[in-house]
Amino acid sequence: MTIEVGSVLEGTVTGITKFGAFVELPDKKVGLVHISEVANEYVKDVHDFLKVQDKVNVKVLSVDEKGKIALSIKQTQAAPEKKEFRPRREFHQHNGFNSNRRSSGPVSFEDRLSKFMKESDERLMDLKRNTESKRGGRGARHAD
Repeated sequence: MTIEVGSVLEGTVTGITKFGAFVELPDKKVGLVHISEVANEYVKDVHDFLKVQDKVNVKVLSVDEKGKIALSIKQTQAAPEKKEFRPRREFHQHNGFNSNRRSSGPVSFEDRLSKFMKESDERLMDLKRNTESKRGGRGARHAD
């Protein structure tokens, strides 16, 4: 029996590793189900979902030139329901940042630039004052 990409087969789990599970297919061929293809949810440990000798349905994802077979369990299962996205609060643009406070209207680029320049100048002055005090400040006399 040739194993074709896209076909769904029944197999038996023969081994479990930290990165996936080995599944024996018909004709004694073995393929790997990568941890990312075990379930439709996040899988931290494969042992939480499978155990050796479990019968599983797998979909053949690929067969490389060396004969390695990539399998998927999650692609044989029904897709999980998609949850409809509903934001909890309405967010409005405020001074260039998202905020849940309502603004009085759109903030112009010039207003945002002016605010940025003012805050930048204040930070620069604080930095200068701080570094000058460590170096002796303005007009400080040093003992020679």
